[in-house]
Amino acid sequence: MSRKESPEINAGSMADIAFLLLIFFLVTTTMNVDAGISRKIPEKQELPDNALVKEKNILEVNLNKNNELFVDGKTINFNELKQIAINFIDNGAGLDANNLPCNWCNGNQDKSSSDHPSKALISIKAAKSTNYKTYIKTLDILNSSYTFLRNKLSVKTYGVNYLSLLEEYKKANSNDKNLQLKIKFIREKYPLLLSDAEINN
Repeated sequence: MSRKESPEINAGSMADIAFLLLIFFLVTTTMNVDAGISRKIPEKQELPDNALVKEKNILEVNLNKNNELFVDGKTINFNELKQIAINFIDNGAGLDANNLPCNWCNGNQDKSSSDHPSKALISIKAAKSTNYKTYIKTLDILNSSYTFLRNKLSVKTYGVNYLSLLEEYKKANSNDKNLQLKIKFIREKYPLLLSDAEINN
């Protein structure tokens, strides 16, 4: 009685099929890419060794290991931070470095708060174990405070908000000197003074 031979599987094209599947998965698979912070490092400013910052001109924003927010030693909710920052920056209770008042400020002119937008420093300090998302959220809120004030001044001065000026400037490929001067003017009135370093007072 003759034995039946079992049919063999032709494995000659298996390598080709595996290679094609590998290419397919490489092409169709999406990978999460970590997003960075879109923030320019400010230029180093030369300050005299004996330069002191008044305590009232510093708004301390602290994040602890439990991702809780403290402003000037008081626990607050994240939705309160924007208005606190706006009130601090726009207070306008004193004079700038040239002894000029803030004619564009609409704050309460509280003598215990910041003198001028050019002197209003916001210091951010976070514990090492603070959640990264919480830190970024805090930065976003503080940046939005400056954007709010810049938009308000830009509408009052030029009839268009600050973000629209930036968009027009990008479309003009940075060649429009008039737009450049407008943006510079708004930035000088409300300079972005955020620091994550220790400030001596």
